[in-house]
Amino acid sequence: MCIQALKGRKGARLGDKVVMSVKEALSGGKVKMEKGQKSKRIYYGVVVRAAMQRGRCDGSEVKFDDNAVVLINKQGEPIGTRVFGPNTHELRKKKHLKILSLAEHIV
Repeated sequence: MCIQALKGRKGARLGDKVVMSVKEALSGGKVKMEKGQKSKRIYYGVVVRAAMQRGRCDGSEVKFDDNAVVLINKQGEPIGTRVFGPNTHELRKKKHLKILSLAEHIV
């Protein structure tokens, strides 16, 4: 759940950093949650997929079916070791190269 976009805008777009809280987590992962309890910890993340369409320089538009975020630490490095689903090459402009190297598919 997004708490605030760090860019100063009302919402967050592709590649923007956000302050967030985790609602669901896989068991045995690096994000710890007790069963039946809501997350009280605050995390930082980077938006890698957004349902809102975004125009590109060549005139094409990119739009996804869902919204997705990759958790990052204070230095901007991803917490996880794998990134599932497609990611956009706009992350390269925002200097998130480590996330792109972990991605399985770049759109």
